[in-house]
Amino acid sequence: MRTITSKVFSPAIRIVVLMIITTGIAYPLLVTAIGQTAMPSQSNGSPVILNGKVVGSELISQSFTSAKFFQPRNDSASGVDPDITPDSAVSQIPAISGATGIPVNALKTLVDLDVARNKETNALVFTPDYVNVLNINVELVKQYPDVYAQEVSAKEVP
Repeated sequence: MRTITSKVFSPAIRIVVLMIITTGIAYPLLVTAIGQTAMPSQSNGSPVILNGKVVGSELISQSFTSAKFFQPRNDSASGVDPDITPDSAVSQIPAISGATGIPVNALKTLVDLDVARNKETNALVFTPDYVNVLNINVELVKQYPDVYAQEVSAKEVP
């Protein structure tokens, strides 16, 4: 009886241990190493950095309550869509210009530059143009620190 049990369970236990090592340890370590080597920024969550601190991710939308910032889509199905269309960004420019005093042309240029940067970094050919809300708001803070000093000190920009 003992030999039958050992014949049945011994190979099964060995296979379970082998699969745990393969799928639970070796494969995740291999995929992590490949990701960190080939695409380190994406593997770490595509962080957005302002003044040496991570303020968010390019991949997740954030809420901006001040009228001085571009606003993300509030009707996104998931609620975390970080991008808006260029038309949506352009439609927000008059309000932002009014709240900040930044010229409309300067804001339009920022939108165009963000669209161009996104085209360069996106490898997919048929991707529509888009504006990353966090990136463009961080760029506003960098280019106009005096205008956004109050929001930065109040942690409006995370």
